[in-house]
Amino acid sequence: MDATFSRRRVLAAALVGSAGVVAPRLARAAASPAGPSSALMARAMSAFDRHPGAFTRDLIAIADFDAASSVPRFHLVNLVSGGVTSLLVAHGRGSDPDHSGWVKRLSNAPGSAASSAGAYRTGPLYVGKHGQSRRIAGLDPTNNNAEPRAIVVHGAWYVSQGMVRDHGKLGRSEGCFAVAENVLPEVLARLGEGRLIYADRLRA
Repeated sequence: MDATFSRRRVLAAALVGSAGVVAPRLARAAASPAGPSSALMARAMSAFDRHPGAFTRDLIAIADFDAASSVPRFHLVNLVSGGVTSLLVAHGRGSDPDHSGWVKRLSNAPGSAASSAGAYRTGPLYVGKHGQSRRIAGLDPTNNNAEPRAIVVHGAWYVSQGMVRDHGKLGRSEGCFAVAENVLPEVLARLGEGRLIYADRLRA
């Protein structure tokens, strides 16, 4: 689903870094398929300050783990134009042991099979057991085990509108950002090396 931030939905525009990238801040308090909440967007943007020089500042991805897996909650945000593409994404089975479709906890622990919160830097493409995938590195204390845990971006059969239709939720990953196979080429292309992926949940 593609959307562009309208004047009603943008509170302000902030200049980020010397490149003059315009970062939209959303006016909505709750997440929707059209984009992340203003609070989650602010947390994602703060990663640029925590990790200066780590990212290319044109496009970021935000995984909103407050939303159910049935909702497009993986938001590709163009920081130049304000455009957003919202896609389905799975969470880790360790984050949802009852398979309710909702994230109950986040964990950075090896063997947890859970999703983790924090800022990730996208790395190179490779071909593994899930086909073409993209490596990512966790940069915060809450996700710095991403590489030894083999947390990556990949496509999965259990992420689709058909799964939502038939089961009311997606399948679960081992903590990876698993997207629908039909959108994987777009995701891998747009999230090239050096981009920010930010994942979090704001509710307790």
